[in-house]
Amino acid sequence: MAGSDGASPFDGEQMRERVFSRAEMSGARFDGVNLTDAAFHAVLSGATFTDTCLSDARFDDVNLSAVQLENVNMSGATIRDANMSGVRISHANLSGLRIEGVNLSGAEISAADTTGMRIDGVLVSEMMTAWRAAQGAGG
Repeated sequence: MAGSDGASPFDGEQMRERVFSRAEMSGARFDGVNLTDAAFHAVLSGATFTDTCLSDARFDDVNLSAVQLENVNMSGATIRDANMSGVRISHANLSGLRIEGVNLSGAEISAADTTGMRIDGVLVSEMMTAWRAAQGAGG
């Protein structure tokens, strides 16, 4: 709660190792706060993270449905055991992406630079060349 001068009673406060349980903090704003190694068991629905560093963060059993990720650096990220049905990825740099053991049924790739892309070790450009040749021979 802000004081009569509008300042937070926690300005500059050292709060290391404190535990906040069952706290109603809707509408709270964290500005310039160091939350290194913090653990969240919370509802953050509708929360906004801007200019936030979450590198090396771990997310487990997290509902990110309908989340919007814009201007995000996910280089080196690992996504495992994820339900990504209905996800739309656009204007993204996926160079060096590795996809293993996933269900791609119904997936669509369009207007993409597939230079050097391989599926099960086969260059996509070679597959497309062979497919086009087969289409021309059959038509």
